[in-house]
Amino acid sequence: MVKEFDRYTYRVTWSEGDQEYVGLCAEFPSLSWLEKTPEKALKGIRQLAHQCVEDLRADHQEIPEPIAVKNYSGKFMVRVPPETHRMLAIQAAESGVSLNRLISSKLH
Repeated sequence: MVKEFDRYTYRVTWSEGDQEYVGLCAEFPSLSWLEKTPEKALKGIRQLAHQCVEDLRADHQEIPEPIAVKNYSGKFMVRVPPETHRMLAIQAAESGVSLNRLISSKLH
């Protein structure tokens, strides 16, 4: 059985300032774990997230939903300056595609 904290989004990266690997969890942006190896950093952040979930549960607080299990519509609104909107509309027209298709291709 997959534990709830195993569904979270983890990342390990190098911290030049600390001269160690840092484990991060997207659903808990305030948490991090430093270690000498990436494997230990991942293990540490997973354990920290697990402890955080247990503490939240014990305090009857809301537990963040894992990003991996959320449903996304594929739509989101982005506000840009009017000049940027105009420039993108011109690029789309000159390319013979919709503004949506042009912007989507730029996000890939």
